Amino acid sequence: MAEAALTPEDILAAAEDVLRRYGPGKATVVDVARALGVSHGTVYRHFPSKAALRGAVTRRWLDRAHAALPGIAAGPEEPGERLRLWLAALFRAKQEKALADPELFATYQVLVGENSELIAEHVSGLEAQLAEIIVEGQERGSFASGDPGELGHVVFQATAHYHDPGYSGEWSRPGVDDEFHAVVGLVLRGLAAG
Repeated sequence: MAEAALTPEDILAAAEDVLRRYGPGKATVVDVARALGVSHGTVYRHFPSKAALRGAVTRRWLDRAHAALPGIAAGPEEPGERLRLWLAALFRAKQEKALADPELFATYQVLVGENSELIAEHVSGLEAQLAEIIVEGQERGSFASGDPGELGHVVFQATAHYHDPGYSGEWSRPGVDDEFHAVVGLVLRGLAAG
């Protein structure tokens, strides 16, 4: 690939392939550069360090995995249904990634562990989407009063079993979908105005 035509997206795609091939413990910037047919200095012009490159790969993966969530949060459905759809989309996205490509998902678990600040920022954004739904539910009288930000955090934590990668080994277990729906039902009953 010509160095002048190289984009950050090209580098991220190559980095993902290299991580899939070698794993996070062995993948290097030199491997990414070699896959692109450029010098490692060219990669460093776009990403100043290996950590910056790995962080960008993590952000790209999270953004792609959760791309549908903002649209669901802002959707036309009643807030309780919207919350149910949002949580189901989050679980489904994580479950599909974990089951479709377990090796790559394990790689992302390592990258997530390396990027705690990025993850905290990402989770904060997800909780803000939940708070947005909760505010509307409170305004319509379907959800009880309370601090929407705090409630969004609580909902996220209460459903962690279905989106925290640490539980991914259980996401293919028989009955997990029924359990998920039962937990979401419990959360919705807990939020309901009384």
